[in-house]
Amino acid sequence: MEEKIKDAIGQIRPFLQRDGGDIEFIELTEDNVVKVRLQGHCAGCPGAQMTIKGVVERIIRESYPEKQGRNDFHPPRSC
Repeated sequence: MEEKIKDAIGQIRPFLQRDGGDIEFIELTEDNVVKVRLQGHCAGCPGAQMTIKGVVERIIRESYPEKQGRNDFHPPRSC
């Protein structure tokens, strides 16, 4: 399950990197919550939460429809 989620996140990574950002998979919790962290320019972007909810969550759900959790946004450690 975790590998499918990482693969889905990998689909998003090139688009974020093109704008100077990145995304890091943190963990898949026992209650099925995917935790990710935006990095680089994406970390300070006001649209970061929209990116997580709109794009990342949709791609993960499309790639792994059995997943019934939500995505938690974790700010970068430097904040």
